[in-house]
Amino acid sequence: GQSSHIFAATNSALNHGKNKMLKDDKKQKYICFDFETCNLNLLSPDNKPWQLSYIIAQGYKIVKEKDCYIKWPDLKLSEEARKITRFDDKKYNKLAQDPKRVLQEFESYLYDEDYIIVGQNLLGFDVYIHNIYRKLLGLDSDFSYIKRIYDTNCVAKAIKKGMKTPNSLDKFIQWQYSFKNFRERNLRTSIKAQLKQYKIDFDENKLHDSLYDVQMNLKIFRKQLTQIDL
Repeated sequence: GQSSHIFAATNSALNHGKNKMLKDDKKQKYICFDFETCNLNLLSPDNKPWQLSYIIAQGYKIVKEKDCYIKWPDLKLSEEARKITRFDDKKYNKLAQDPKRVLQEFESYLYDEDYIIVGQNLLGFDVYIHNIYRKLLGLDSDFSYIKRIYDTNCVAKAIKKGMKTPNSLDKFIQWQYSFKNFRERNLRTSIKAQLKQYKIDFDENKLHDSLYDVQMNLKIFRKQLTQIDL
């Protein structure tokens, strides 16, 4: 099944390979990404990703920002998704690009072992959406990149519960998975909740635009790195 593919990809270490802490490493490369989709279904081919945004960074320096609208002939957004993301048909039709071209450039970073992959709820949502994207283009599932994921949602839960980071990077992905489905009353770890917690200035009206979300998410990630031993 799908989850067995995912867990098969979690046995290797994040490819960091240095002794210094991530927060002090000015050379480490990152890709921080986010999809906007038609609904919340993790398996349906109708849940097409129509916006993909990502930031390429090295240390604290932003190297590139990409905001891609993805062209599909039969996009069926739920009313809720349309409202939350403030979907604009005119903007989409004007900016939407060839899905293959968008995916190829994105995956040139995603599958590059030199990159740590950062995002909010990647393990609970975006990895599934990326797989739907691949299947829509007739490509096989490939979850090999998951071993390098840093999920700010999972880490936020661990920080709030006072859990210690594993002392080896090869255990980090399994450690994150242990928090993926963890729920507790008043435990709030959304991007909005974390921005407030870290006193990061943000515009609430821009949240749920994938480029703005990754910009804010990268700031959250950098705050988290000061609180964990990684």
